[in-house]
Formats: sequence, structure tokens, C-alpha cells
Amino acid sequence: MSFFKKVFKISNQSSKEKATKKQEVNLSLDDSFVHYFLEKGGKFLYCTKNEEIKSHLENIILENDWKELVCIDKNVAKLANKKSISIKEDINYSAPFLTSCEHLIADNGDILFSSNQLRSKKIASLSEHFIVFATTSQLVKNTGEGLTGIKTNFRKNIPTNISAVKNYSINKKDDNFLNYGNSNSKNLYLLLFEDL
Repeated sequence: MSFFKKVFKISNQSSKEKATKKQEVNLSLDDSFVHYFLEKGGKFLYCTKNEEIKSHLENIILENDWKELVCIDKNVAKLANKKSISIKEDINYSAPFLTSCEHLIADNGDILFSSNQLRSKKIASLSEHFIVFATTSQLVKNTGEGLTGIKTNFRKNIPTNISAVKNYSINKKDDNFLNYGNSNSKNLYLLLFEDL
């Protein structure tokens, strides 16, 4: 009888040990990105129709009582209702910045930009307020895949000024001494369109 008690006791211990071990959760790319993006203070709006994008954009503008936006991408500018807001193409202007991006980085929630969106400006020198339009097909696992994607998409004319917004709360401090004086924290809204 004691033999069975020992065996039973050992099997109970191993099942308890298994239950107490931390389970590793593997999230999909979009779930992982959204988790980290929200954790960093980003504001996320998911869209499945063009009308939703335009509606969300109008609500963001109304919520913040903005009268003007800066947008250098004519395709993205079409999303804004030009009757209710003035669109400036001068990137030096201090109004909120409406733009697209290169990639969304799933493993840390960063948004990757290049000279296609920023021209030669540093992120820190642009407005504190960003509205980014992106699609689910722009999601990549990590920064390496994002850089590879840029290289693949622009083989003959690789863009410069590749950088990322890493914090989505203006008041959040970046503890990395390498970024001292070059904070790229932004009050950032993401309009993510389902295109897959």
C-alpha cells in the first residue's frame, strides 16, 4: 500500500509543479503589437471599412479641437474631411502630423518610419501629436523584419531617415541615456485598417 501512496504522491507533485510553472503565451502578430502599443500609452482604433477610418479621424480631430493638420502624403490626406479641417503640406508647421508608416513592430509596439513619411526631419523635431494610418499587412515580427521589408519594397531607392516612435505618452521619460535630449515620445493615435 505504501508503494501506491508514494507513486500517487509523486504524480500529484509533478502535476502541481506543472500548474505552478509560468505558461508562455504566444500571441499573434497583431495581438502582440496591440498589447505593447497600448502598454506604451498609444491610442488604437481598428477599422474594417474606409468610412470607419474617416469617422475615427473626424472624432480624433473633434476630441482635440484641432483646426489644422500637417500631411505630406496626398493619399493619406484624402482620409481627412477637408471641409472641417485645413491640411498643410509644410512639414515645418507645428500642427498635428497625419502620416502613414513603413511597418508596425509586433515584438515591442514601435512604429517604424522613413524619409518617405518624415523627409529629412527627426521625429523629435515634429509635432507632439501624431495620427498614423497603417494596415495590418504592415505588421512585422521585429525591427529586423521591418528593415528587411523596407529594403525589399524599395530595392532601387532605399529611403533614409529610418527611425521609430517608441513611446506614445508625451510625459513618459525615456531612461536610455543615448536618447538624452532627443525624446521621440508622441501623443499618438493609430488608425489600423484590416486589409488582409
